[in-house]
Amino acid sequence: MAAAPRVIDRFFEFSLLGMLAAGYFAVVGSGYLDWPTATLTLAGLCLRGLMVAGVVEFQFSNRLVAVLTLLYIGFWPIDYFFISGTFLAALVHLVCFLAVMKILTAKTNRDYGYVKMIAVLELLAAAVLSANLAFFGYLALFLLLAIAAFSSGEVRRSAQLRVTVVRGGMRAFPRRLGTLAGFLFCGILMMTAVMFFILPRTARAALERFVPQRYHMPGFANGITLGQIGEIKHNSAAVMHIRTDPPGDGLMNVRWRGATLSRFDGKRWDNPPPTRELTLPVEHGVLIVNTADRTPTRPGHVVPYLVQLNEIAPEMLFVAGMPRTISINLPEVRRSVQSGSYIISLPSGYHGGLMYGVNSFFEDEAAPVQSTPRPLLPHEREQLLQLPEIDGRIPKLARDMTAGSIGEMERARQLEHRLRSEYGYTLELLPAAVPDPLANFLFDRRKGHCEYFASAMAVMLRTLGIPSRVVTGFQSGVFNPMTRLQVVRASDAHSWVEAWINGRGWTTFDPTPADPSAGTAGLTARLSLFLDAAEQFWQDWVVSYDLDRQIVLAARLDESARRIRSDWFSDLGQRVRDSARAGLRYAPWVVILAGIAVLIVMYGGAIAAWWRGRVRTRRMARGQGIASDATLLYARMLRLLARRGYQKPPWLTPGEFARVLPASDMTGVVRELTGCYNEFRFGGRTDVAPHMMQLLDRLEKM
Repeated sequence: MAAAPRVIDRFFEFSLLGMLAAGYFAVVGSGYLDWPTATLTLAGLCLRGLMVAGVVEFQFSNRLVAVLTLLYIGFWPIDYFFISGTFLAALVHLVCFLAVMKILTAKTNRDYGYVKMIAVLELLAAAVLSANLAFFGYLALFLLLAIAAFSSGEVRRSAQLRVTVVRGGMRAFPRRLGTLAGFLFCGILMMTAVMFFILPRTARAALERFVPQRYHMPGFANGITLGQIGEIKHNSAAVMHIRTDPPGDGLMNVRWRGATLSRFDGKRWDNPPPTRELTLPVEHGVLIVNTADRTPTRPGHVVPYLVQLNEIAPEMLFVAGMPRTISINLPEVRRSVQSGSYIISLPSGYHGGLMYGVNSFFEDEAAPVQSTPRPLLPHEREQLLQLPEIDGRIPKLARDMTAGSIGEMERARQLEHRLRSEYGYTLELLPAAVPDPLANFLFDRRKGHCEYFASAMAVMLRTLGIPSRVVTGFQSGVFNPMTRLQVVRASDAHSWVEAWINGRGWTTFDPTPADPSAGTAGLTARLSLFLDAAEQFWQDWVVSYDLDRQIVLAARLDESARRIRSDWFSDLGQRVRDSARAGLRYAPWVVILAGIAVLIVMYGGAIAAWWRGRVRTRRMARGQGIASDATLLYARMLRLLARRGYQKPPWLTPGEFARVLPASDMTGVVRELTGCYNEFRFGGRTDVAPHMMQLLDRLEKM
């Protein structure tokens, strides 16, 4: 069996390697592949890529491959029961190992068939694990490379059957087959687009019980360590999306409250035991909220909003304002007495985001207080004034910052202002742990992120005898005009202060200065909103697409079609008149463009052929031609002879034609040219091309 040309082999192997890489990155993008497995698999793919490119030569012996495979088969139960803990994770590890071993040792058609099966298994694993938009990108790339790999594989097998003389050359093979694969890819996507929206998705519901639990952000329900929110803020993943009616109205500058924390040990905020939780039943999908410690003291207004909580969020509800009712599809919600957070327990096997609606009351902070809240109980006040052993400079700094201020409210506002104006904001984490992070922030580093500012203000308020606590949650986020939703990301994680002011009750203070880097990346911000809109489309119309969504889509399409028909026929006359006026204005340009198009159609092929011939001639002059280029030089010789009245009959071979020419000065040149042509065309002697060109120049001058 003959070997396929190297250019076909290389195109096929790179396409197959791309299939594996697309499946690998789809699994990595799901977030479930541990870093040792991801690193080793990527190293194997890179090594194979270097081997295909001819940069390195590396071979595994069959005995070594067999030993390693048997060892991993023995290791797989250990991985399943003691390391991964889940069948799916252990299976992914096994698939990655097989992929690396097979791609590094694949030589035969059977080996390449196994590699294709492994690539498909990778993609199926990613389909079960992943629920984000990135999977669609990897799926599209996998499909394109699969078409290229399967089509080039067929060409490769055909080339191995018999040796044939390829007249057109193989240099353009990758470009032509790549273009064909691209057209097939686009056609497949177009044909499946309709079915994609017609068929509801069921595979996720059938397979999601195999999916392990997703990562949830820490630091909101139970406590927060200084520096922990700074780590969370480096993540830009969307945590929740909020819809209001009308969209974006009234919720652009709010804080999404999670939990309140009252005990501080010098490094961490939490709540003292015992932990008490009230179980609040949800009746007919609605929870009536009754929070005595958050009764309004000023006039305000009620705003309804709908929150879609993503999977990475903690298992708690984030609310803005003072919630009065919460609509949620759960049988109950637990409320922590100490932190005030709303804690939820998702049913077994539940995956995906959670949606809940809230009616919240927002006080008008500029309005005067109309009712006096109930005073703090003695044990509550004592708890909110407790302090650990702190640096002696902190109480003095609090007195200095509030010197001249009268009343609790004025002192608190003065502390808030001084911290915001005299300290800097940074997300840089401390290079190493320090014994007293709060003193380090106030007196040495003088910069930090939100929990340092909130902790400093809460501690200094307590040194002044003002009860205070730290609140964790999120800032308002940004409004996405494409989805009409407010987007709150992990990078919006925030902490602030609530202080008990006599006569006013709980009052919010935020001593953290603005992030100087926020809002400067205009293009990046717009791109992130576009990607978020695409992600929401994926979640709504792919992951969560069911019969209800199908009905909504059909109704929208029908409504749009009726509106388009009505608008079109009602404005048809005006459209015709506008088109005529526009045509007259742009008529000269239309004529010029039409003339250029006609010239391209008539002479474009000839010009392209002339340019290709010129490029091939220059290439042959450098001795870098290919066998099929010999016909270009031989055709030029025949044209020169035809000018002198010597036409080559089609039944004569080049050698016979050279021998039947009458004796003359040019006969020797023609015979030498014919000999060089045979060596170039059929003997692979590309180095004779420059000599043939010199002979042609001599023949032209005779």
